[in-house]
Amino acid sequence: MSQDGMKRRREILGDDHVDRAQARTTDFDAGFQEWITDTAWGGVWSRPGLDTRARSLVTIGILAALGREEIDIHLKAIDNTGVTPDEVMEVLYHVAIYAGIPAAHTAVERAKQIYERGAADE
Repeated sequence: MSQDGMKRRREILGDDHVDRAQARTTDFDAGFQEWITDTAWGGVWSRPGLDTRARSLVTIGILAALGREEIDIHLKAIDNTGVTPDEVMEVLYHVAIYAGIPAAHTAVERAKQIYERGAADE
């Protein structure tokens, strides 16, 4: 597994999340987890073209538009990426216009739950 990818993954998602994810890894998905770490975190998230903040906002927007549960991980990671809840809300307005109100509404509700509880509690 790429050390750069793992470093970046921990930097964005936090040690607690990554440690929990690794503890759940089995022989069945170990290769897949390694590939994600190398490709997504060591490859895409480590590219110089966008800063971490911009990548975080783009990721939240895409996951919201697609209605993916993984958005929760990235909504919780904003303290590590320099994104504010207000910026997340602005992205979700864009999602509403370009991907649909139901997708944005679901993401708003998820974000509201996470930010009301406090991302640090996760």
